Amino acid sequence: MLQAETLQLLCLTASSGVPLFSRGSSKQLPFSIIGSLNGVHMFGAGHGAQLASCETDRGSRVVWGVFQESLMLIAVSGGGGCATSELQLRRLLENVWNCMVLVLGQDELVNIRNVERLKRELRSCYRLIDMLLERVNDDQGFMGDLTQCADCLLLSHSGLLQEALDSFAQAAESEFGCLLVHGRIAQATEKWWSRLTSQEVVVLSVLVHSISGASSCDYPVFLPQGSPTIAIRLLSFQLLPGVHVCVLCGPKPSLYKAKNELISRFWSTFVENLRSCLEQAERSTLPSSVNLRWDIQALLLISRESKRAITVCPRVRSGAPSEATPLLSSGRRLELLRLFYTFAVTRYFTSQETSVSSASTTSEDFSQGFTHVPVQCYLVTDECKCYGLQSSQHQLFVLMDLSVPTYWINGRRFTVKGSFTPVKVWSRFRRFTRGRSLLSVVSVTEEASLSSLLESFCIPGGPKQTSTAEDVRKRSVTP
Repeated sequence: MLQAETLQLLCLTASSGVPLFSRGSSKQLPFSIIGSLNGVHMFGAGHGAQLASCETDRGSRVVWGVFQESLMLIAVSGGGGCATSELQLRRLLENVWNCMVLVLGQDELVNIRNVERLKRELRSCYRLIDMLLERVNDDQGFMGDLTQCADCLLLSHSGLLQEALDSFAQAAESEFGCLLVHGRIAQATEKWWSRLTSQEVVVLSVLVHSISGASSCDYPVFLPQGSPTIAIRLLSFQLLPGVHVCVLCGPKPSLYKAKNELISRFWSTFVENLRSCLEQAERSTLPSSVNLRWDIQALLLISRESKRAITVCPRVRSGAPSEATPLLSSGRRLELLRLFYTFAVTRYFTSQETSVSSASTTSEDFSQGFTHVPVQCYLVTDECKCYGLQSSQHQLFVLMDLSVPTYWINGRRFTVKGSFTPVKVWSRFRRFTRGRSLLSVVSVTEEASLSSLLESFCIPGGPKQTSTAEDVRKRSVTP
């Protein structure tokens, strides 16, 4: 159907099957195949069966999604060594729908009055859709399209920028403000995290990143869950190449006033701080004071409560012994990290959000007879060793070098070293957990496991301090 390592997205009207657009692969699917994909779905619906997905013997996969009984989205992936998972395709369809609502509003998509007019209006969504298709297997480390968590950046000194953002948003008569560095959220106001859904935060970040070439922009948007029928203004400004600040606001202020008065008033004194943020973002999503061990090839850390995530994929490693395997390319490690995340959340760390279907056969047979929730899993492949850990508030997914002994992967074997630096990293997740540090929201046993786990991942750096568990708890208490 498609060549290996290709991905194509189709959009049709749900009632009549009229094609609206096709994006992705340069080689378009023939109209006969598009009609067949729509016809087999309609045939199943007419007989009381819902066709969600299918897979060919060559590894190609097709996923259908009908939204508001108005539009049908179909994702078709080719076979090959990096076949896209069903979870990725399902999330892709959801994100594409949210992007179309974000740009056009739900009324235009649900109440179709003129198909040809809708085709023309959907062209304004092409850039967003193409960016989502590229992120399915990109090498930039964006995982929000898959995890439905905001891709974030941990800054070394964030207090001043947070105050500047809050003041700027207040002057713009808004409670929703965000500072993005190379497409990742560095700072955001409290309402940005508490009032917007994680899906809205993800598509808004993609939208701002897609218009990064403009110095300023006044863009009407519809929030897919919060305001799907009433447009809200999105004001976006480029502070430096790669650094953007945006607010959601009403009729005031005007774009001219915000650009010529508010930007200079609140951000002109923070140019050097923003440049340091850019330098850090080009190196890593973690502060420069944190150095991962040489055998950590990539990791994904998620706050389940606040739906924020950090992805780390070191470009170089130092101190590796001679028996260490060669470092894989960044693109391959990120691909493996996505595959392991999909493997873990569809088999062990399952939830209502990640379950593809109730009849899915991906769950391990032996786990179906237990009532407890798994907290750890690991996987050994030909390229790396993978480890997953979850608590009630967080999830951690790590790729390790093949030379790491398998028995060492078990989190219970990690011990806390002298340096307090990794605990500082955990405490920076205060804003990831709505004012509470990581160690203040997990149980005592989870606290020891998680803190010692990250301690083992990091090379001691910074001030040499020894800390007991009680010291850690005291330092993690919110003032």
